[in-house]
Amino acid sequence: MNANQASAGNSNGQSGDGTAASAPSPTFSPLYQQIKGLITQSLESGEWKPGEIIPSEVELAARYKVSQGTVRKAIDELAAENLLVRRQGKGTFVATHNEDRAQFRFLRLLADDGAEHPHISKLLECRRLRAPAEIARQLELKPSDPVVLIKRLLEFDGVTTVLDEIWLPGAVFRGLTLERLSDYKGPLYAMFEAEFGTRMIRASEKIRAVAAEPAVAELLGVPAEFPLLSVERVSYTYGDRPVEVRRGWYVTTGYYYQNDLS
Repeated sequence: MNANQASAGNSNGQSGDGTAASAPSPTFSPLYQQIKGLITQSLESGEWKPGEIIPSEVELAARYKVSQGTVRKAIDELAAENLLVRRQGKGTFVATHNEDRAQFRFLRLLADDGAEHPHISKLLECRRLRAPAEIARQLELKPSDPVVLIKRLLEFDGVTTVLDEIWLPGAVFRGLTLERLSDYKGPLYAMFEAEFGTRMIRASEKIRAVAAEPAVAELLGVPAEFPLLSVERVSYTYGDRPVEVRRGWYVTTGYYYQNDLS
């Protein structure tokens, strides 16, 4: 039997040894999806940095040898996924966590008046340790791998409202210290993006009502057993790779958690 015969098997759908052959399913990706993938690869490799303008649709069409309409459709999807930002009359830019709109995309707590109130972050600790089993599982690490643990409080209008416990893979965030965090003036995700080359693309959250445990209640300045909103988030970067586990406890007196579904 020659190579062609061996790979083809029998014409009745059986393999050479008489057993039924499982035919591979054909795969097809629309052209604009392929272009979207190529643009995403350039974003991930850092060819175009956060906040930078990307080449025009005409230039990208010439680069990839496709129509401008195909490029436009790819960019439309990337903009809808918050990876790119279109600015009328200026061009298309790589999205950055330094923008106000990006900050409130991941922080969903709003005051009862519906406004996005500014907040102050108060760092409590930042240390390296071995990954607990559940954190290692969520970050797709080995239990012995190092992680960075950050604890902080968020104050809204002078009132302590959120306690965050943030777990990060130690290999990615090597060199992250409390001093370095304290010196950075800006959103946490903007720092991860600018100094560690890690951009948070999307997140998956679990939300439930809980009674405040004594240690959490003390930090938030509420009585033990006070009703809180518990939000557990896993954040992902390019390639759907998990790079953050965040556990937050929210005081919702005067606030609510908003999530827009589409």
